Amino acid sequence: MTTTPDTTPRAECGVCGVEQPVTKAGKLRKHKTAGDGVAMPCTGSGALVGAARIPRRNQRGYYRCHVTGRDLRSVTTILGKGSPKEALVHWAGNLVAETAIEHLPYLVKSSRREESRAEAYDWLRRAHTRKRDARADLGSAVHALIEAHVLDEPVRQALLDDPEMRPFLDNFLQFVADFEVTFEASEMVVANYSAGYAGTLDYLLRSPHIADGALLMGDTKTGGALGVRGVYPEAGIQMSAYRRAEHGWLRNGDRVEFPQDVHDVGVVLHLRPEGYQVIPVRCGDDVFSAFLHIRAVADFHTDLAPNVSGAPLTPKATTRKAA
Repeated sequence: MTTTPDTTPRAECGVCGVEQPVTKAGKLRKHKTAGDGVAMPCTGSGALVGAARIPRRNQRGYYRCHVTGRDLRSVTTILGKGSPKEALVHWAGNLVAETAIEHLPYLVKSSRREESRAEAYDWLRRAHTRKRDARADLGSAVHALIEAHVLDEPVRQALLDDPEMRPFLDNFLQFVADFEVTFEASEMVVANYSAGYAGTLDYLLRSPHIADGALLMGDTKTGGALGVRGVYPEAGIQMSAYRRAEHGWLRNGDRVEFPQDVHDVGVVLHLRPEGYQVIPVRCGDDVFSAFLHIRAVADFHTDLAPNVSGAPLTPKATTRKAA
């Protein structure tokens, strides 16, 4: 008879000091500890350990800090609510118009019946979201490739086998070689408790060819076309928020102080299948000041705006005196 080895992860409880099993959610299982000869539930039960202590962005756009219990608003949520990109509105309108022109026979045919007309309308109005989601999937895949390289971890075989991914990886590796880049962090969750926000930076890097090897904020963009579009000022605002972080989380879940010597000019790696460009982007205190203004606008739209307008008023009833 053979026994199956126990592969359940274990970690030391910070209260009782005894190694305990860890659940799939990264929590210590409930256990007891003996005090004065009486076994009682250990208060360390349910504690988060390891990478599970790193805050994750929830669907409401907040990061929950497990150390303080605070909800910290996501940087990307702040930018989305406080500084909407006007160019995206025009892009969405143009894309819907282009889609309509390219599919005129389908739209004309669909317009003849009420059911198919509603279906065609819904399909047409979602043209920009389909394109956006496709771009997001591509960007996520490229970021996964870069993160694996930075952390010296295996790249998922599905990405390596994808012919669409290969030129992005090749051009990224060319950037690393050309600029002799070294990385000090990748996909790091950071937080500023004073201003009440958190986010996930792309990476911290150094290059002897940029700012004399200073520590730099780095970001990767995969949209647009080289030399035409794809890198917008919001990249600098986003990096300025990360640059002014107070704490960050290591891969093992430890919270550490964020370095305060990050240069006030970061770099955006505009990565495309046809090549790459390194774009310097200001992310100093003046840009961070703009971020705080955007944060105030985002707070207005989220917290105050729903309560600004009241119900319609009606005149008070009056009683006329008899003559």
